[in-house]
Amino acid sequence: MSSTFGKVLTITTFGESHGPAVGVILDGCPPGIAVDADTIQRDLDRRRPGQSAVTTQRQEPDRVEILSGIFEGVTTGATIALVVRSVDARPADYAPLKDVFRPGHADFTYWKKYGVRDYRGSGRSSGRETVGRVAAGAVARRILEREGARVRAYTVQIGDIVAVARNLDFAEQNPVRCPDPEAAAEMERAILAARDAGDSLGGVVEILATAVPAGLGDPVMDKLDASLAWGLMSIGAVKGFEIGEGFASARLRGSEMNDAMTPSGFASNRAGGILGGISTGEPIVSRIAVKPPSSIAVPQKTVDTAGHERDLSVSGRHDPCLCPRVVPVAEAMVCLVLADALLRQRTIEHWRPEANA
Repeated sequence: MSSTFGKVLTITTFGESHGPAVGVILDGCPPGIAVDADTIQRDLDRRRPGQSAVTTQRQEPDRVEILSGIFEGVTTGATIALVVRSVDARPADYAPLKDVFRPGHADFTYWKKYGVRDYRGSGRSSGRETVGRVAAGAVARRILEREGARVRAYTVQIGDIVAVARNLDFAEQNPVRCPDPEAAAEMERAILAARDAGDSLGGVVEILATAVPAGLGDPVMDKLDASLAWGLMSIGAVKGFEIGEGFASARLRGSEMNDAMTPSGFASNRAGGILGGISTGEPIVSRIAVKPPSSIAVPQKTVDTAGHERDLSVSGRHDPCLCPRVVPVAEAMVCLVLADALLRQRTIEHWRPEANA
């Protein structure tokens, strides 16, 4: 089972939804990066369950433990091991699903691939796996901050409600993490209505990376936008990715799509900060489509492991919409991609002709 991501800066996540703990092994981090448990905890607190009525009511404090690789507030260059213990697991809640597949869920495909599955909250296919990503992403964020780069994500669509304004400070002041005050209130009402109906909603999360140096990413097979797509599409429930104008570029002429260049920089940023798979120095703007959670109380038709038809209504503690908690996960994956690309670029720069002139 693939649980590793990255080239130079690599992460390997571990743990199951209702197991004793989840966590991450982070390799390739340079020494001397200022980071401590509080730094990591800030991002984990934004991801943890039970934050509001629009998220699952599972109560997990998600307190991080640093096992190795950080000493007296800085990274040592050694492997970093981070673990988060589970304290509110209720595997008995999933006993009715032991032999039944949830429509829209990975239950069926895990069963077909491995012949066995962890039905307790879906094991590795649970959103709880992302704890390790967020913890590692907090370290990667500190690497980027040394370059002045910043990564922020926010919800721009829930169902058919679309945010227009981009007040990024406001995005962290409301439960849905939307940067548009008017749309945020509508989104919250829509999520609560879906929850009360036993249903769920999907949406779109936008990720903005600013002050990213030009020249990051490798052309042809390892483009920076391809790496971002890999990282973001590896998040559970993400079904679509675009950068810059994305799919809207298919409707434009070249004269409309091209970003004019001036002595002071690009006049626009329809490319989303990447050309030829390499960062331009402009803000990197990407978006992901997040599907509605599949665990819903609305009655559905399904089958069991013996192939018999069954009726299913899923009870328990589940998110009615994943976007608010996907926001910190998306930030983490973008931080990891960009930090990895930055470390690779530093190696190239050492060997460039002008460096040895």
